[in-house]
Amino acid sequence: MAKYEVKVFTGSSVYAPTFNDVYIKLVGTQGESKRSWLKSLLSSVNVMGSKVNTLDVHCPTSLGELILIEIDKKPQRIFPEDDWFPAKAEVKSPEGNTYFFPIYRWIDDSEVHRFRVGKALLGYEEIHSLGKYDRQQELKIRAEEYCWDSFEDGLPYCIKADSTDSLPSEVQFSFTKDSEFKLTAAYGQAQLKLSQLVYCREKWTCFDDIHRIISNATEISEYVQKHWKEDTFFGYQYLNGVNPMLIRRCRVLPDNFPVPEAMDFGEGSLAEQMKKGNIYLCDYKRLDGVKARMIDGEQQYLMAPLVLLFKRQDDTLVPIAIQLKQTPGEDNPIFYPSDSEYDWLLAKTFVRSAEFTEHQLNTHLLRTHLLAEVFAVSLLRNMPMVHPLYKLLVPYTRYTMHINLLARKLLISKEGVFTKYAASGCKETKKTILSRSLTSVTYSSLCIPDDIAERGLGDIPNFYYRDDGLQLWDIIFRFVKGVLSSYYKDDAAVQKDSELQKWIGDIFKYGFLSQASSGIPRQFDAVDDLVKFVTMVMFTCSCQHGAVNTGQYDYGAWMPNSPTSLQLPPPTTKGTTSEATLLETLPDVNTTVHGMAVMWLLSQQSSDFVPLGQYPQEHFFEETPCKLITEFQGELKKLSAAIEVRNQSLDVKYTYLDPAKLENSVAI
Repeated sequence: MAKYEVKVFTGSSVYAPTFNDVYIKLVGTQGESKRSWLKSLLSSVNVMGSKVNTLDVHCPTSLGELILIEIDKKPQRIFPEDDWFPAKAEVKSPEGNTYFFPIYRWIDDSEVHRFRVGKALLGYEEIHSLGKYDRQQELKIRAEEYCWDSFEDGLPYCIKADSTDSLPSEVQFSFTKDSEFKLTAAYGQAQLKLSQLVYCREKWTCFDDIHRIISNATEISEYVQKHWKEDTFFGYQYLNGVNPMLIRRCRVLPDNFPVPEAMDFGEGSLAEQMKKGNIYLCDYKRLDGVKARMIDGEQQYLMAPLVLLFKRQDDTLVPIAIQLKQTPGEDNPIFYPSDSEYDWLLAKTFVRSAEFTEHQLNTHLLRTHLLAEVFAVSLLRNMPMVHPLYKLLVPYTRYTMHINLLARKLLISKEGVFTKYAASGCKETKKTILSRSLTSVTYSSLCIPDDIAERGLGDIPNFYYRDDGLQLWDIIFRFVKGVLSSYYKDDAAVQKDSELQKWIGDIFKYGFLSQASSGIPRQFDAVDDLVKFVTMVMFTCSCQHGAVNTGQYDYGAWMPNSPTSLQLPPPTTKGTTSEATLLETLPDVNTTVHGMAVMWLLSQQSSDFVPLGQYPQEHFFEETPCKLITEFQGELKKLSAAIEVRNQSLDVKYTYLDPAKLENSVAI
């Protein structure tokens, strides 16, 4: 008799075990075993947090090379059918070989489920023709589970699901995550002790009152409150705040921004400084002409400013000119630091409010959340579990569909918090800005080395997003190249992998709406092309999202630094503003607390956080990728230590790209 030693691991999450009877069958190249019963999973042995059941399966002769296992479960007489989350199975053959079968799926029925051996296979590779099972069957099931849906015309597609409960079980929040995370303004308001102010529609009458409502302050939010008026801090945020994606070097002034080139600000004329490369531009043209909504019956205002910044000899970056609307004219003055205190401060406040919208809709929502969902749906729809790209990228899809569905239901829906309490919240305005933003997304702008070069930011000092981001890109790139090159031996292997080509084809079609101008590839022709694109996907889902999401409460808790809306139009002449004017312009009390609550919620880390580079689910079993994962984690750890040392000398620590604080996926 041939004896097979079987271990079945149940996941460590709450509710993973089952009361049902579980059965397993082994299938090999030379036969299959009988269906064998695993004894009660509730009496399993705990191994590294997982419950393990062992079983010896006896066969008359060897089954040859094991190909797959078949698992099913049946309810007992006194227990109804329930769900079970098996993690993996290990089988030791009589020849001494150990086979690994990754599962990591909820089983909620009595059907027979088949799982392949863990060896990674490309889209054209097959180890055995079984007749009853092939990867096309798995992909057919996946295509039914992960369907594309159009949330809004002109925007990236999303997964078709009416509610989080209708999502496939394996992409839903864990019990822990679901219990901890409540994406409601009321929850955030309660945590910040702001519930009593929710219905207060009064205007702020002094900055001390705004200070009194801040609780759960962070080190950075306290710094923001003290320094928000300063020009150096205003400039600093374009490099290391929550939106480092807008600023670019300016060699020639835009025609619609008539700042006198002869203007001298102490270190030479504007023309001279542009030639030296010391002038930078932030242009909010995507916001031009959109209509701001009404909040509590009051018209709100949203501008599309142009901002000119200057890198001084002391390496600080400061604003030197602000125009609040795109079309120049007598009623659209250009503001300068030499203007009155409140003329200049009010102009900067209009910019910061525009920055809130640009950041939330373009930099944060579109360029991380929506694109990450496209990458995830295409992966789970087009890649079987045996594909090496599935194994490599599946950790970067964790919770993304669930969090995005919540955002669509609770933040940007008709009654969503962003919709009701942001100037850009009305449906047509959101759609216009997002559509314009998608048109501006290019492949190179998603790849940080190309993006930094295109924006001319390679040598600007004190740019920690760039410094840390480029190192992360390099670490990820070398890891991805090592893994994928071990499977794709030449360009021909890439070209004939139909599953890989379907993955990128769907991304081009459903994510970028087949816009060739985006530069997104519609197919892969070379290993190098694949490596770069996969690096971008991993960087976007983890690093880029961390850079533009985690600091929202840090920089938004002090509302005047990041107002979600403004209540007065911009001044058309100079010399008419005061502190009272600024306070009347800021959002009222209830708009403020709703904005604070959401920014606090979106900055929280859950206890089941999985940091960048961790692969808690074992999908790879070959020596090369396992070794590369260990090396990848080691390099990330070294970078984290270097960032921590660097931050000790900074007044404002930049931690948003610290690998130890980056989550693998868009999960918040």
